[in-house]
Amino acid sequence: MNLSRWLIALAAGSAALISVPQAQAHHAFAAEFDAKQPLDLSGTITKAKWVNPHSWLYFDVTGPDGKVTNWGVEFGAPNSLANAGLAKSDLKIGQPVRIRGFRSKNGEAFGYSVFVTLADGRTIQTGGAQDAPTTEAPRP
Repeated sequence: MNLSRWLIALAAGSAALISVPQAQAHHAFAAEFDAKQPLDLSGTITKAKWVNPHSWLYFDVTGPDGKVTNWGVEFGAPNSLANAGLAKSDLKIGQPVRIRGFRSKNGEAFGYSVFVTLADGRTIQTGGAQDAPTTEAPRP
């Protein structure tokens, strides 16, 4: 192998190794969400985004003071949700929903959903980040 091919191979290999930690950090639960701040919220669905790499659900939650806050929670990828038995058509605007998961570190009304309970009573696992805390399925 001549010197120029060796240098190209070395540069390509180095670039691949450098990019791996960035990709893992982008999808790390701990980077955005707080395992010490569990969520258990019920509300009304306002929007569902069925997109890669993470789907999102938005829902209105009425607080004890009557104030309505629109929450957004991250779900897994559409394929993993489908494998768990959840379809986008299950997330109907105006339907009640219960979310169990964890709050975002930024303190805003965002979080990571581990389980969703739908209006028909089904509870489906929605999160699967490798570094997310484990939790049991919520009781209805």
